[in-house]
Amino acid sequence: MTGELKSKIDRLWDAFWSGGISNPLEVIEQITYLMFIRRLDQLQQAKERKASRTGKPIEFPIYAEDSQPLRWSVFQNKDPEDMLTLLRDGVFPWLQKLGGEDSTYAHHMKDARFTITTPNLLSKAVSMISDLDMGDTDAKGDLYEYMLGKIATAGQNGQFRTPRHIIRLIVEMMAPQPGDEICDPACGTAGFLVAAAEHVSDKHREALLDPAQRKHFNESMFHGFDFDSTMLRIGSMNMLLHSIENPDIRYRDSLGENVADDASRYSMILANPPFAGSLDYEVTADDLQKVVKTKKTELLFLVLFLRLLKNGGRAAVIVPDGVLFGSSKAHKTVRKLLVDDHKLDAVVKLPSGVFKPYAGVSTAILFFTKTNSGGTDQVWFYDVTADGLSLDDKRTPLLDEEKLGPLVDGGALTDDEHAKNNLPDVLARWHRRGGSEQERARTEQSFFVPKDEIVAQDYDLSINRYKEIVHEEVEHRAPGEILEELDCIEAEIQQGMSDLKGMLG
Repeated sequence: MTGELKSKIDRLWDAFWSGGISNPLEVIEQITYLMFIRRLDQLQQAKERKASRTGKPIEFPIYAEDSQPLRWSVFQNKDPEDMLTLLRDGVFPWLQKLGGEDSTYAHHMKDARFTITTPNLLSKAVSMISDLDMGDTDAKGDLYEYMLGKIATAGQNGQFRTPRHIIRLIVEMMAPQPGDEICDPACGTAGFLVAAAEHVSDKHREALLDPAQRKHFNESMFHGFDFDSTMLRIGSMNMLLHSIENPDIRYRDSLGENVADDASRYSMILANPPFAGSLDYEVTADDLQKVVKTKKTELLFLVLFLRLLKNGGRAAVIVPDGVLFGSSKAHKTVRKLLVDDHKLDAVVKLPSGVFKPYAGVSTAILFFTKTNSGGTDQVWFYDVTADGLSLDDKRTPLLDEEKLGPLVDGGALTDDEHAKNNLPDVLARWHRRGGSEQERARTEQSFFVPKDEIVAQDYDLSINRYKEIVHEEVEHRAPGEILEELDCIEAEIQQGMSDLKGMLG
């Protein structure tokens, strides 16, 4: 994000605080509603331009004839008093029913509250949001991330947004297909689901022309759970903004409820579950505790994901480093489960600053396939040392925008650029797992480790357990040669001393 954009968000934030709305999550929610309303008008304008070019009727119009006065472009210049009345009594009730009364979106919006009560605050907010560039999908995600960064408790609650470039790397590596059913059981603002939808829309555009496939894409492909109603509303709006009409975004305490109805249902799980705390045994689902007796949320989520996946289903999950090498019985049980009973595909180690400024915790991405019959022959490791941004609290981009992320313009990065952004290399080497990657040495950034060796190391999955350090070769000289040189040096010193005495006379 540019400094100018951050400054605009800061001013908008300050306007809410001075206007009497001081709960950070409420501020984000109200700003999101307004951004969403503006974006709907922009989408309608795009549909109108397309209809004008093609001479055909508008496809799936957002606004009907009777709802035209509710458009952002219509009300943004109204008198503040009139604008407030229209938003409260017209736009917001209409917004709550958008997507159909039976949609999951309408279900979450049913309890949403429009809490801006002063005309002056609304007028300021509308003016400032009108001044934001919201045409770019990444920009909207960056806005969310920057706003969520203002919540002091974000790291504790696990409500911080996973960096978009890390989400994109994971989605590109997993390569979701049009027939997948994708789930994020801790979806937050639905970043993984949105990125998966973008990937499928981009890579499988023709498949989505089929009516049945399009219906699956809109109604049964994407599933997200969360137990924070505000996050569910924001996530639902995020999905709707990305043209997924009726995603399955619903309230669920993923670790506290029995998941028998959803067991073995999903073909893909993409998740960064909260892993900052522990749960009491009595509030954790019995079927999870039967597999592993633990209070650690990060371990319980891994067991949950195995329950939710169908046989052959794949998962990519961000976990704290402790999962890789923790010595407790529960840690070892979960690692043994992944390696022996299923197929652990890869461990991608991330640098510790990836989640700054929210948290400095070291993390990794686990890639695994549910088989219930083993299948781990060898595990691919990659040690990511740079993700394109500085690893301090500022997270400053280290390269030009086109050189950031896992997909870069203009081909491969130079060695110097790679040292600042490893993500394109991670993706390229992931795709070469069946070929040249097999020959990589343990001294390199990526390599394979056979299952037998992992078992022998008590199922330790930390990359440093297997990585070999390159020691520079030092040329050793013969002792006689060194002594001879020392004799020459001593003779030179003696001659120098003699010359000096002669000069002093």
